[in-house]
Amino acid sequence: MILTLPFPPSVNGYWRAPNKGSLKGRHLVSDRGRKFNSEALASILEQLNPKPRALTCDLSVSVVFYPPTRAKRDLDNYFKALFDVMTRARVWLDDSQIKKLSAEWGPVTKGGKVTLHISEVANAG
Repeated sequence: MILTLPFPPSVNGYWRAPNKGSLKGRHLVSDRGRKFNSEALASILEQLNPKPRALTCDLSVSVVFYPPTRAKRDLDNYFKALFDVMTRARVWLDDSQIKKLSAEWGPVTKGGKVTLHISEVANAG
């Protein structure tokens, strides 16, 4: 399975922690995080129409991040939002199914995007 999604927010931009009011001290998904979730979910549903059942096997996932600018970024900060929306869209049951993961930066792309190649991990048994 190959999917192309919008460029996700970093883990630092995905969460917000209000410092006053009734939500003080809680960690909530930020406006940027909610916007990404909405756009990515719509993209997943469009690409997987009709929507198949969630994958239940062990998975290998290869991710290429195409950033929107040349800004310095930490590669490992972009998985949380991406994998959460994949679980929410029921592409897989849970990201704990990922047994092999590779990631790399692609070239700067206007607006940014990410591609995921998802396949079953052959059981070594």
